[in-house]
Amino acid sequence: MNVSVPADVSGDMIEYLREQEKKSMLRFLTCGSVDDGKSTLIGRLLYDTKLIFEDQLATLERDSLKHGTDGENIDFALLVDGLEAEREQGITIDVAYRFFATSKRKFIVADTPGHEQYTRNMATGASTADVAVVLVDSRQGILRQTRRHSYIASLLGIRHIVLAVNKIDLMDYSQDVFDKIVADYMEFAKDLGFGTIKPIPMSARFGDNVTMASPKMPWYTGPNLLEHLETVPIENDYAGKPFRFPVQFVVRPNLDFRGFAGQVASGSIATGDKITVAKSGQQSTVKEIVVHEGSQKTAGEGEAVTIVLADQIDISRGDMLVAPEARPHVADQFQAHVIWFDAQPMIPGRSYILRTEVDSVSATITTLKHQVNINTFAHEAAKHLNMNEVGECNISTQSPIAFDAYKSNRVTGNFVLIDRFTNATVGAGMIDHPLRRASNVHWQAMEVNKTARAELKHQTPMVLWFTGFSGSGKSTIANTLEKLLHAQGKHTFMLDGDNIRHGLNRDLGFDNDDRVENIRRVSEVAKLMTDAGLVVIVSFISPFRAERQMARDLFPEGEFVEVFVDTPLEECIKRDPKGLYKKAQAGEIANFTGISSDYEAPENPEVHLHTLGHDPEALAIQIETYLKKR
Repeated sequence: MNVSVPADVSGDMIEYLREQEKKSMLRFLTCGSVDDGKSTLIGRLLYDTKLIFEDQLATLERDSLKHGTDGENIDFALLVDGLEAEREQGITIDVAYRFFATSKRKFIVADTPGHEQYTRNMATGASTADVAVVLVDSRQGILRQTRRHSYIASLLGIRHIVLAVNKIDLMDYSQDVFDKIVADYMEFAKDLGFGTIKPIPMSARFGDNVTMASPKMPWYTGPNLLEHLETVPIENDYAGKPFRFPVQFVVRPNLDFRGFAGQVASGSIATGDKITVAKSGQQSTVKEIVVHEGSQKTAGEGEAVTIVLADQIDISRGDMLVAPEARPHVADQFQAHVIWFDAQPMIPGRSYILRTEVDSVSATITTLKHQVNINTFAHEAAKHLNMNEVGECNISTQSPIAFDAYKSNRVTGNFVLIDRFTNATVGAGMIDHPLRRASNVHWQAMEVNKTARAELKHQTPMVLWFTGFSGSGKSTIANTLEKLLHAQGKHTFMLDGDNIRHGLNRDLGFDNDDRVENIRRVSEVAKLMTDAGLVVIVSFISPFRAERQMARDLFPEGEFVEVFVDTPLEECIKRDPKGLYKKAQAGEIANFTGISSDYEAPENPEVHLHTLGHDPEALAIQIETYLKKR
């Protein structure tokens, strides 16, 4: 990118800006356990590199007296702990980013929280970092969060570690303490794949070995922290990657111009180069590369440009332009490592929105292969992931997406998982590789299709999905409805929750994990039956909105009809036709909906049946009337 400056700016300033532009940029984060001194270290770096203005220093001195934890001395942590809650509690909550520069390099540092509940914030800071400065309190040694943050740093592709053994002043600058912590860290980190691990003893509070060598530790002869950050080689980590250009916007200011705007994720491109659209395979040639100042011949990683092609081919937001000789994977199934952020556990079979750099699709975690034990890094069997846990999963997306393995490309190999109802980010993932079955298994075209089968039966296939508490009357109303439809000559089939558990789902229990799988299986069966041209009546408690939405997403618009059999829980308990509520209230049945497990009522069902005061025949006729109106 070229430096553009006003004409009246002095030559010295122009030269200064050009020199700044030539410097390499290093992104690093500080991480580790609670109260290891991460914020203090960054504050000390900013102070020692003379990057604090006088008014900032005056404010810092005043705030140190009010919020500081170091008596009358300056509390450098307050430079980055900007939230009031952080200052009151003396902890870091959010990720704080700071920029500074030296004569050799520019830096962006992310100060990340140490508390376990803010692991998602640490992962956010690590996702773009080149180096992780892992702080360890000399008094505490290696802790659980030290291991967790180091593992996540490894998982997120960071290859350079600084082991900052902090607060060494509180241990009389002991070399033995330093050597013991270094040995412990090297032992557990030996299989994490880091390219370099540089141990440095320091006191962030007093500045020992932060920006200057400490005379109090003559036994340490290595570089101070700033010297190491100025020289750690990271440029080669990005060399040789193939061209990747996610299209963010189609630029069409007039009929004569059509370009594709975005940021080069990796590699480089030049006018005249051939490109391929990742998903469609269409090819063209780069005609022009447009930037704000005009046109240029080439564009490299990190540059925001608009690419004009020689041919008018179908490209839109969400496509990816790539090098023809090094294409990404395009698949709808892959293996990935997932870090789970949400208080609600990750359950295989549940549907989420998966977002990559270019795609946003419905996705299901089909298999949780194992959970990673943060202390031992052992692979342990698990049915779900709780908050801050890491697991290896197989994921299936509703449609194919374009991606690289995360270890090859951090931009095109990452994704986040979004809750369908709250729109909250519940997890982050790093793709390992596509699943072989994704390319080995293909849809077989059928000459006799759903339409042909439905025409033979003179009906429209659909699913009538009954949901409600146990004892609400679902099965009774569904049975009555099927008799009405059968009498009219309709071809129907009923899938009842209890009946299915005697056969297809006899291996499933009633915890949340198995409930999700229960609904997934019956949804797939219902879909096959609609393909046969049938009207399928499904009667399941199906307590979770996410699973009912997952079922709905399998069907075309209008083919899924949700019927909410709305009977108050008190009435269901009073009826208790199978004696289940009595056992659940006595503690004899675990995970029973309405007693020890939640029921999430539908928000916008197609049919809402209020059962009190109405017999099953009248309610069935109400549904029949709805179907006739359709």
